[in-house]
Amino acid sequence: MLEKLFKLREHNTNVRTEVIAGLTTFLTMAYIIFVNPSVLKDAGMDQGSVFVATCLAAAAGSFIMGFWANYPIALAPGMGLNAFFTYTVVLHMHYSWNVALGAVFLSGCIFIALSLFKIREWVINSIPQSLRLGIAAGIGLFLGFIALKNAGIVVNNDATLVGMSSLKSPETLLAALGFFIIIALDALKIKGSVLISILAISVISLCFGMVQYHGIISAPPSIDKTFLQLDIAGAFKVSMISVIFAFLFVDLFDTAGTLMAVAQRGNLLDAKGNLPRLNKALLADSSATVIGTIFGTSSTTSYIESGSGVEAGGRTGLTAVVVGFLFILALLFSPLAEMIPEYATAGALFYVCVLMVSSLSHIEWNDLTEAAPAVIAAIMMPLAYSIADGIALGFISYAVIKLLSGRYKQVSISVWCLAVIFIVKFAFG
Repeated sequence: MLEKLFKLREHNTNVRTEVIAGLTTFLTMAYIIFVNPSVLKDAGMDQGSVFVATCLAAAAGSFIMGFWANYPIALAPGMGLNAFFTYTVVLHMHYSWNVALGAVFLSGCIFIALSLFKIREWVINSIPQSLRLGIAAGIGLFLGFIALKNAGIVVNNDATLVGMSSLKSPETLLAALGFFIIIALDALKIKGSVLISILAISVISLCFGMVQYHGIISAPPSIDKTFLQLDIAGAFKVSMISVIFAFLFVDLFDTAGTLMAVAQRGNLLDAKGNLPRLNKALLADSSATVIGTIFGTSSTTSYIESGSGVEAGGRTGLTAVVVGFLFILALLFSPLAEMIPEYATAGALFYVCVLMVSSLSHIEWNDLTEAAPAVIAAIMMPLAYSIADGIALGFISYAVIKLLSGRYKQVSISVWCLAVIFIVKFAFG
C-alpha cells in the first residue's frame, strides 16, 4: 500500500528511511507547538485552543502535502505570519482576532484561486527580486524586535522611543541563554536545537520556581474557543486590503521559495530545473491555510525545516505523513505547552530573525534603485510595527524611484497597480 501511495522504489527510498526523515523534520519544527500559542495568546486567543489548532493545522497540511502532492515537506503555522497577525493586525490596527482569522481565510482562498488558474507564475515573476529579499529580511527584523521585547531587552523610552533594559532580570538572562543555546547546538549540527533550547529554559525556570508545574501528558484541551470563530464578513473592508495582501504575498513567496529550496536539496527537480506537481504542492499549502483558520490559527505554510528531513533521506510524501502523525501525538502534551514561559520562546523568534535577515546579502547593492526600496521595506516593518506597511512602502518607493530615474520600463504592471493601491490606502485610509 505504501509503495503504491508514495512510489518508494522510484524515489530510491524505503519505509525506515522515510520514518527517520519524518522524525528529524518534526524535531526541527516542533517548537511551533509552543511558540504559536504563545504569540497568538497576546492577540486574546485561548492558549489551549490555539495549541490544539496548531497541531491539527500542521497535521492536516502535512497529510495533504504527503498523500496528495507526495513531497517530503511538512507544514505548520508560519513564523512571521503569526507575529503579523497578533502584533500588527490585532494589537496595532485594533481588529479583533476573529476578523484577522477572516483575513487569513480570504488570503488562503485567493491563493487557491491563483494556483487553480495558474496565475501564480505571473505573480511571482512580476515582483522584483530585490523587494522579495527586502520583505523577507523585514519580517525577520520584525520577529527580532518582538523577540527582544518579549525578552525584556528592548523597553519603552519616552526620550528615544525605545531603549535597552538593565539586563538584570532572570527572565531576560534566560531568554538570552536560550538564544545562545540554539546557535551553539545549530553550529554543532544537533537536530532540534530550537526545541531543546525552549525545553531547557523551561526546566531551568521550573527549578527556580519561575513557572508552575502542570504535568506533561493529558487529554487535549477543548478547541471550542477558536474552532469556526473566524469573522469573514468583518474582513471585507477597504482598510483590510493591504492586510489580506500581506498574508497572501508572504505565504505565496515563502511557500514557493521553500518548495524549490527543499526540492533542490533532495534532487526532486526535473531536467529543466522545474518542480513536478508544483500545482499540487501549492494547492496543498493554500488549502492548509484555509483549514487552519477553521481550527483557529494564523496562516499555515511549508517549513524550510523540511530540509533536515530531506538531508536524512526523505524523498516522498511518507516523510510528511509521519510528521503529521507526530503532530497528532503532540496533542497529548498540552500541559507542557502551558508551562512554557514567553521568554523561553524569545530565543526561537530571534533565531528565525537571524536566518531571514541573511537574505539581504543577495540584494544588488551596486544598483541603488533596487537596493533602496528593499531597505525601506525591511527597516519600516519593525519601525512601523507592521509588515503590511513595510510591504506597501517598499512597492511605492520602488515605483517612484524607478520613475524618477528614468527606468520606469523596468516596473511591471502589477507593481504599478499595487503601488497606486497602496498610495490610495495611505491617502484615504
